[in-house]
Amino acid sequence: MLHPTPDELTHGQFNRYELAVGIAKSARLVTEEYVRQRNEAQKAIDEHRESGLTLAQMISPEYRDQKAVTIAVGRLAAGTYRMVHVHDGD
Repeated sequence: MLHPTPDELTHGQFNRYELAVGIAKSARLVTEEYVRQRNEAQKAIDEHRESGLTLAQMISPEYRDQKAVTIAVGRLAAGTYRMVHVHDGD
């Protein structure tokens, strides 16, 4: 069984399709942050080769060691990422 469950993540406010879309959007933000950190680390390495740090050491462990979807689900469960209903101007 998956933990947290879809009902635990959405508190019954969203269906599974909406949950999948919300997690995908959050995972995309995580991926963009990882790419940003990686590019900054690569730039720093190229400019200062004597730093002694590897590329992996310069990237946050959260982004380096976990998959984007795992981070996204964790953020949704912790409440640091929230899903909201958007109304089309009914």
